[in-house]
Amino acid sequence: MKKIFPVIGVMSGTSLDGLDIAYCEFSRDKRGWQYRIVFAETVAYSQEWKQRLAEVERMSASDLAFAHAEYGHLIGKEVNRFIRHYKIRPSWIASHGHTIFHQPGKGMTLQIGSGAAIAAETGIETVCDFRTTDVALGGQGAPLVPVGDQLLFGHFTYCLNLGGFANISCERRGKRIAFDVCPVNIVLNRLAGLDGQDYDHGGVLAASGKLNDTLLGALDRLPYYSASPPKSLGKEWVLSEIMPLLDSSPIPLKDKMHTFCHHIAGQIAKAAGSGREGTMLVTGGGAYNQFLVDLIGSHTKHRIIIPDDHTIAFKEALIFAFLGILRVYGQPNSLRSVTGARTDAVGGAVYAGIPSR
Repeated sequence: MKKIFPVIGVMSGTSLDGLDIAYCEFSRDKRGWQYRIVFAETVAYSQEWKQRLAEVERMSASDLAFAHAEYGHLIGKEVNRFIRHYKIRPSWIASHGHTIFHQPGKGMTLQIGSGAAIAAETGIETVCDFRTTDVALGGQGAPLVPVGDQLLFGHFTYCLNLGGFANISCERRGKRIAFDVCPVNIVLNRLAGLDGQDYDHGGVLAASGKLNDTLLGALDRLPYYSASPPKSLGKEWVLSEIMPLLDSSPIPLKDKMHTFCHHIAGQIAKAAGSGREGTMLVTGGGAYNQFLVDLIGSHTKHRIIIPDDHTIAFKEALIFAFLGILRVYGQPNSLRSVTGARTDAVGGAVYAGIPSR
């Protein structure tokens, strides 16, 4: 009988859409790894937690430590509710946490959401803190999803995720490479908020605008885009490099959004390169932005593949569940060809679950 590995993956993205929880089952045979997303949902943050997560980087050290612990307990409570609702028995929890700081050039990355608190709340062995080992080894600590792209989605030429940031993954010269391309929802959602919306539904607001060549040129000339991978992006870069350009532009909001979507599509086309025509799997919240997806399709010759809703919304939670399995069994879950670290690494801290009496 084929062995099944039942895992809950938990993911929170920089766009603050909510907490993604996915119960996944993995198995392995001579063909490789197979997966199934059995149950999944996104838990919207309360206004209090949404604001708190948006402001954590400005907190004092003691308040940051407190938020780290409290957020871990929040995750644990939500996972417990999820388990009770779906009547499931996962063997492990793998939690990405919520990224607060990401400055690999300074040897630092921080995702809050205490794994000890999650394990204490649930009584289930918990894997967390996936990025710090890679950063300690001189890597970017991101993206980590390409391990899953290679082993679970390797039949696609490109895997493109449109979350807070766009990242792309592919095979080149026999090695998996991947990198953060540009900001996406972390910027588009912020701009939509100026119009009183949580996000731009279907890209309707952006579609109503006009392209501004001056702003597009300024965005495209940012030094990050001419740097070679491995490379990754964080919220700090968006605040220091992107937002000043958008805030200082005198054009209407809808034109800023329209222009930024062109910027995203152009950078993705540049990242995909001019190689042979292939397939591009598109996931993440941005896959629902029809205007943006159409723009990407018009900028590249690759065939855009939009999968089922569960894969769109929960691919990252699925893959972090998978990275948790690799960590538990001592298998590499970050690739030096992707991150630039000195070696492939087995990353993640493991906290034993202690069932309540």
